Amino acid sequence: MPGYQVAGVKFNLQPILKNDQVYCQPLITSDFERLYAVASDPLIWEQHPNPDRYRRTVFENYFKGAIDSGGALLVTDVATNEVIGSSRFYDLAVGLSKISIGYTFLGRKFWGKGCNRMLKILMLDHAFQFVDRTVFYVGASNRRSRRAMEKLGGKYIGEETLSYYGELAKPNVIYAIDKIDWLHSAAE
Repeated sequence: MPGYQVAGVKFNLQPILKNDQVYCQPLITSDFERLYAVASDPLIWEQHPNPDRYRRTVFENYFKGAIDSGGALLVTDVATNEVIGSSRFYDLAVGLSKISIGYTFLGRKFWGKGCNRMLKILMLDHAFQFVDRTVFYVGASNRRSRRAMEKLGGKYIGEETLSYYGELAKPNVIYAIDKIDWLHSAAE
């Protein structure tokens, strides 16, 4: 499994994570068809900076980027083993004690059921064992994802135009969740 030393401890970028609702495991090349079956829904991507990601050739690029990142996770439903979607850890900055979490998408069948929140809780809990800050880049026009970040406690920290793996640059907003705030909110 890919990982990096952080304060003498290996940060596993592809951990196995589980709670009562979602199960995360390292994304592997043989997961393509199962994941594309979820991603091929155009409505998933309608607010995304790349709304054509439902097209097979465009998704193939996304998937290659996920595999190449060394931090991508396949997310499944605990009860049914059905593929929910994917997310990833990326851009670990050991010296700054931060990591990015993103490239997340979930099948519409799982929207509004708490799956995204449960996924992010698992990922944040894992990340905060190693770093002090998590960063999330969200397409500027993606209202759903922006609301989800705010509900999770993400603080808006700025904007940046950036390109996803093999794609044109698009405007993004940046949110951060700091370990101290995360631990404080968990204690409430």
